[in-house]
Amino acid sequence: MLSSFLKHIQTHFSFFEDAKLLIACSGGVDSVVLTYLLKELNYTIALAHCNFSLRGNESNEDAKFVESLAKKLNLPFHSETFDTKLFARKHKLSTQMAARELRYNWFNELLDTHAYTHVLTGHHADDDLETFFINLSRGTGLRGLTGIPVQNEGVVRPLLPYPRTAILEYAKKMEFFWREDSSNIKTDYLRNKLRLEVLPKFKEVSEKTLQNFQKTQQHLQGSQQLVEDYMALIYNLVVTEIPEGYSINVSKISELPNTNALLYELLNPFGFTSWNDIFSLLTAQTGKEVKSVSHRLLKNRNELLLTKIDENTGEKQFFIKKNEEIISNPIFLRFSPTEKIGNIENTTVFVDMEKLTYPLTLRKWQQGDVFQPFGMKGKKKLSKFFKDEKLSLVAKQNVWLLCSQDKIVWVVNHRLDERFKVTPKTKQLLKITSRE
Repeated sequence: MLSSFLKHIQTHFSFFEDAKLLIACSGGVDSVVLTYLLKELNYTIALAHCNFSLRGNESNEDAKFVESLAKKLNLPFHSETFDTKLFARKHKLSTQMAARELRYNWFNELLDTHAYTHVLTGHHADDDLETFFINLSRGTGLRGLTGIPVQNEGVVRPLLPYPRTAILEYAKKMEFFWREDSSNIKTDYLRNKLRLEVLPKFKEVSEKTLQNFQKTQQHLQGSQQLVEDYMALIYNLVVTEIPEGYSINVSKISELPNTNALLYELLNPFGFTSWNDIFSLLTAQTGKEVKSVSHRLLKNRNELLLTKIDENTGEKQFFIKKNEEIISNPIFLRFSPTEKIGNIENTTVFVDMEKLTYPLTLRKWQQGDVFQPFGMKGKKKLSKFFKDEKLSLVAKQNVWLLCSQDKIVWVVNHRLDERFKVTPKTKQLLKITSRE
């Protein structure tokens, strides 16, 4: 296996020669074999072990084993212990997702702190097959069937072409020691159930099941690349980047064949799952929306607006004390007493300080809000002002109001209120700007 692995590395990972590699070592046979192979080939490596505190003393023994392995091979060693269940409860994640987030956040810290160039994991061909069936059982598009990427975001998986049997055979031949994870024999998790009960029977159909799967996956990856190339053309045709996010032209995308498939490819990276609701937005009235955990898709006339969900939306108010010069949350504002009026722009206004009542408040606009636009004698509803300004629904929802008691001082970045303007009688001027 060593000579085969060397050819594999030289062909696909020639950059390892000058790299500083961090191996994610659980103590299992896969990561142990990966460690020995790279050590034997004289690459610059270090070991990192995560103790997720999920199996009591067994987890602690795994950590000790990896530490002893690092000492035996004279390798740098990093270890971290996590309270995974607490993290999962706090962030409302499954135990597996919590472990994944903790693991990769820590790996990224190690990359930054110790100048490692890549993180290496021991994923192999059987892991890839299991992932294929997991995604298939949950419902997925073409991308979900292309398997575990060989390399993405600094993570490299050199053992991906090798089956578990080959890795285990090599470990036994070389008389390596490794740790067995007792949780791997439990069928509580879908992956274990597939590994222990489903895939062995699937492999009985043909001795070349794994090889045939790898060929199929290569074809799927090629097809996915064609889709991505095509979607790059579609993106330029129907998507416009706007300050709030992205705008998808409904007319243009509706004229193209396979419209729903195009929407799926455009929006899948943003965590959406309610696809029928998304497809119906094409013919929905303005104001209809669909949300994912992180994003919102909003129908606005002849466009679909894709924006990040603003955690500061709602009834929340932010208070500003009299002597505060700068605030940075939820938006940036600078307050500077001055003696004269300078250039007035959308991002800068000058007000009569004596007309302000502190604390000032910063909030989102609400239906029924009115103000007196600078230069006008009468009041105007904000909704009418926004319509006259031709603001989109998303732009309106991103507007902040600087208020003094129940009066709007400034529709931030849009218009000052006439009641707070500077007059010849003004004694104290205050400059307010939203530019950093």
